[in-house]
Order: sequence, then structure tokens, then C-alpha cells
Amino acid sequence: MSKKLKIGLFGFGVVGQGLHDIIRGQDLNLEIVKIAIKNPEKKRSLDAHLFTTNHDEILDNSEINTIVELIDDAEVAYNIVKRALISGKNVVSANKKMIATHLAELVELQEKHNSSLLYEGAVCGSIPIIRNLEEYYDNELLHGISGIFNGSSNYILSKIFNENLEYGVALKQAQDLGFAESNPILDVGGYDPKFKLAIATAHAYGLFIDPNKILNIGIQNLSEHDIKYAREKNFKIKLVPTARKISTKQIVTYVLPKFVKSDDFLFNVENEYNGVTVQAAFADKQFFFGKGAGGHPTGAAVLSDIAALRYDYRYEYKKYHQNNGLVHTDNVNIEVYLRYTHEYTLDKLQIDNIIERFSRNDYKYVIGNVSLKSLLANRDLLEQKDIFIAHTGRYTYTDQQILKISEEEVLFN
Repeated sequence: MSKKLKIGLFGFGVVGQGLHDIIRGQDLNLEIVKIAIKNPEKKRSLDAHLFTTNHDEILDNSEINTIVELIDDAEVAYNIVKRALISGKNVVSANKKMIATHLAELVELQEKHNSSLLYEGAVCGSIPIIRNLEEYYDNELLHGISGIFNGSSNYILSKIFNENLEYGVALKQAQDLGFAESNPILDVGGYDPKFKLAIATAHAYGLFIDPNKILNIGIQNLSEHDIKYAREKNFKIKLVPTARKISTKQIVTYVLPKFVKSDDFLFNVENEYNGVTVQAAFADKQFFFGKGAGGHPTGAAVLSDIAALRYDYRYEYKKYHQNNGLVHTDNVNIEVYLRYTHEYTLDKLQIDNIIERFSRNDYKYVIGNVSLKSLLANRDLLEQKDIFIAHTGRYTYTDQQILKISEEEVLFN
């Protein structure tokens, strides 16, 4: 038998309303007791007595046994979730920044206070990637996980490549449809997928990584020159977060625009859809596809977590507790396309093994190797408007790393 959930809901925006739409009229053995909102003046479709601006009215209510947190502010969300877990209430959250930033502490709080925090809706919208990493792949050796984790940036790139829209027009469309964050740089700058990647890496490899140590370069500097180059090569540009093993004990993570070939699963992932590729030693390559933005797709993921709490489900963080000796590193070279203006950019980034170069007054680019360590050290430089960088999909390993990499990992390149 499932237990009845008495829910305190924080936030009634796009996802909160989407969740309410889904559960309305269904017999799910749950009840939304109270909804915390920020703006009491805004007209709502539900009875006024359901709403409150006082967080304590929910968090101190002994009748409420489940908190659903769906607000934008990561610090406020952290305080809500922390208080709820300490008081023994179970929590469902979709706040990727909050979870990625505080995950190690939140895991400890769950264990100490016998509570559960679930957050499927925080990563890739409707795609159940966290539950699959936690359960299906719990004993798998994963070579890599990558994909399209941000529906807003993918929508923009789809409109640019498929409909020849200008970047600014495509961004405005994404915002009007509710796909983009209130601050669009969180999406187009690669911050949103970076937080999601940090969470996915915790379940894929058992590593709690500080998001500040994950490189994120976005698409905000994309120009007509970069688009034309990709088209001439029959590529599309996608914003791709990646976590992968480069040796038996080393994991690299980054978020970069990537030239995607037509035979790549991600090539046909368009608009607000997300796609996740998992490369495993035994299950081989598998692909997950679904909507990554919007109230109903994300609301469906949140409801899945709520339903699981009726049966006392919790993440076990098996790979973290295995103490498998994996470490996070930036010791890898990748091949990139770099559009630039000043020659000193090449020297500062230490681009080498250049295999292609083009230069004219209004457009310069090279294709060559660069270390992930150098990219991390020069993040400010890479954000300048006259620079755009994209991963070609190729890596360069040291001799020592090659000796350690399994045959399957080499084939994954």
C-alpha cells in the first residue's frame, strides 16, 4: 500500500502549474495542502486559501510530510530543502543549481535525518536519466555520458540551422515560449547544462564535483561565420555537456558547443527536446530522448518523483559509497575549432597541432589541440564577443592514459 502524501508546494510558475495540471482529477493518494508564492497580487486560477507567502506556514506544518520545491532562487531553495530534510520531510526539487552546488551536504542530511530528496525534474526535463543511472546502470562501467541537456539553447540552435533565423530572434522565441530562464545567459552560456552535468556525474560515477570546476562555454558568441563553416562541413552545432573516463581512474567534465555529424544521435534532436547518450562497457551505446523544457514535461518528471515517495523510494548513491577511487581531472587535450581576432589568443590558449587555418580581415579560425586545463584558466578570454570555440569531437591522450584506457573506451572516440 502507498502512503498518502500531504504536499507543501513552493512555487507556482511554469513547472508548478504544469504539475498541478497533471495531477488534477487523478486519484493519486496525494493532496496539495498549501502553495508558497512570491507575488500575492498575481491572479491565480485556484482558491486563494491555498496560497501563502509565509514559508514557515508550510515548513512548520506537521500535517505536511512532503515538500515540492519549484522556485528559481537557488539560495532560497537551499534553505527550504535543508530545513525540510532536517525536520524529516521528504523533498522533490527541480532546482539544478541548488542541487549541484550543495549535493554532498544534502546527501549527508538525508542519511542523518532518514529523509529523501528526489530531483529527476532537475536534469533533462521528461527524460528519466537520474533514475536510470541510479538503478539500471548501478553495476555498469560507464565510459561516458553526454548529450543535449538544455532545451532553450537547443531550440535556438534548431531555429538557426533549420529556419535561418538570427540568434536574437530565436532567443526571443524561446523566451516567449517559456523555455528560457529569466536570465538567458544561464541557458545559452552553458550554466544550466553544467549544473545538470554535475548532478548526472554524481550518479554515473559517484563524484560530487564543484560546478565551478566544470568548464562551461556557451553559444552566445555564435556568428554567421561559425554557422556557415558548420554547414559547409555538413555539421550542426549543439551545446553538449560531457562526462567521460579518460583512464581507469580519471573523469573529465565540460560543457562546450560541438560540431555534430549526421550519424550522431544528437544531430536530429531539435527544438526543446533533449537527448542523452550513455556509453557503457557491457550495454554499449544507449540513447534517451524527450522534451527537456516546458511545464508539462518537467511537471511529469516531478510527479514521477512524488509518486515514488509514496513507496519510500530514495537514491542510494551506490557508486559514491563504493569509494571506487575515481578522480576528477582536467588533464586531457581536445581538438577545437576556434574563431578569433587577435593572434595572441592562440598563444594564450596554447593551441598546438593546428591542422587547419583560415585568415582574412573579418574572419579567422584554426582547428587544433588545446588542453582542458588551459580552457579553464582562460574562461574570461573565451567569453569575449570576438571568440567562439567548438569541440570537434576528437581527443588527444597522453601515452600513459592510452595504456590505461580499455579497448571499448578507445572505440568510443
